[in-house]
Amino acid sequence: MSFFRRLPADVRKALRLEPGERVLTFARSDDGHVVATNLALFLSDGTRVPYEEVDKASWDEAGLRVLTMGGGRHLERISEPHMLPETVRERVNSTIVVNKHVNLPGRGGVRLVARRRPGGEVLGWTLVFDEGLDPEDPGLRAQAEQALEGVRRSMGV
Repeated sequence: MSFFRRLPADVRKALRLEPGERVLTFARSDDGHVVATNLALFLSDGTRVPYEEVDKASWDEAGLRVLTMGGGRHLERISEPHMLPETVRERVNSTIVVNKHVNLPGRGGVRLVARRRPGGEVLGWTLVFDEGLDPEDPGLRAQAEQALEGVRRSMGV
């Protein structure tokens, strides 16, 4: 395997890159190419997934699994990942400004996560309740919102 690999010209041309966006690494999948840029992950079907919209990305023997904030699920079957898993992990982690778990009175807790676009402003907060807690419970949501305000004040975000 050559250390210097080039993304095929037709694949590069098909990417809808934003100004200043550059390819970091790529891997061949069963259906084409998966490309990691400095701003987003391009799936083999051409779907562009900005890193701040990735809820979870994992790698196993089946390939790269990506779950988006909107609930989209993607599996890319990749036999030779090269640096793709490490690059995706690093880029997704770079969008996390705050990731803090807060205990709620007598009820478990909530993870408060603030994300930002690479190099951009904070986009918003996500509340991830512990297993078994109902995120629709108004009392629970009020406690979580109160905890969020405390975290925002203390961290200046």
